Amino acid sequence: MSAQQLCETLRASRGFAHKRDISDIITALGQALPGGSAALAQAVPVGDDCAAIPDGQGGYLLFAIEGLVEDFILRMPWFAGYCSVMVNVSDIYAMGGRPTAVVNAMWSQGMEPAAQMLKGMARASEVYGVPIVGGHSNNRSERPQLAVSILGRASKLLTSFDARPGDSLIMAVDVRGAYEEPFPYWNASTCAEAERLRGDLELLPQLAEAGLCDAAKDISMAGPVGTAMMLLECSGVGAVIDVDVLPRPPGVALERWLATFPSYGFVLSVRPPHVAEVMMRFASRDLTCAVVGEVTAQRQVHLRQVGSEALLWDFERDAFICEARAPIAMSGATTPQAQQEPASCP
Repeated sequence: MSAQQLCETLRASRGFAHKRDISDIITALGQALPGGSAALAQAVPVGDDCAAIPDGQGGYLLFAIEGLVEDFILRMPWFAGYCSVMVNVSDIYAMGGRPTAVVNAMWSQGMEPAAQMLKGMARASEVYGVPIVGGHSNNRSERPQLAVSILGRASKLLTSFDARPGDSLIMAVDVRGAYEEPFPYWNASTCAEAERLRGDLELLPQLAEAGLCDAAKDISMAGPVGTAMMLLECSGVGAVIDVDVLPRPPGVALERWLATFPSYGFVLSVRPPHVAEVMMRFASRDLTCAVVGEVTAQRQVHLRQVGSEALLWDFERDAFICEARAPIAMSGATTPQAQQEPASCP
């Protein structure tokens, strides 16, 4: 594919569509709150991997939640349960924190697939050393659903709001693993040693605490490029990304990798003096790491591939996950009455 074809494929992908929904939610919530979107402000604005709440002692309480898509739960309930903990753990580390505990909300029709989801969650809890401390369950649901929430703490944050023009855009991925077919999930976790997995994740808070990096995000369903876009948009910057040098497993086609959700993958925006040290730390743990682009002041993302270059996204013209500039139309309402608040509240 040319760079232009890759851009068109990514813009039409399921991962991009799911992430674009975030903009609608943030915009609608900002419209609904007194004071608008400013009421959503906290230690970091909405749009990051976790909420970060100052703890009054110079650190932060981290709080996040992840939901699993239904088709994944139906076809792979054990792995869905495992991932529900794993992805939350990754969110905490992506913010420079360390996880404390998780809770879950689970719906099922009887104990299947509930039992398999719980076994997967229990295994991930053991592997990552994060206890399951409670939750909510409903075994009389027509459809299985699963969401897991996590708490953690950070002494110094990594955020999606601190990339600067001139930074090097770095990606680090664990390419030791395999796809969980037919899904786009690269599993480098379930067959790895727990000690190694925890040590690999520990790199992120260590980088934050050493002052080597202050902008990062874990690679999600948007894939490596889509995740980089989320970080860049939140920081009010852009980048030129060279997809030919993206860390990826041998033999995996570039088009598939761009839509992949790896069990261990992070995008970092790093000041030039710290690039060599950051890359050395990932390499010391046999994690594949590369400089994949440079952060620019122009709020556009361009892809470079085999000598060609194309515009993937212009944040000035179209929001990706951030608040839309123009009010959005309320969906799902058939009459003006359906959009109104209740006449009275109990």
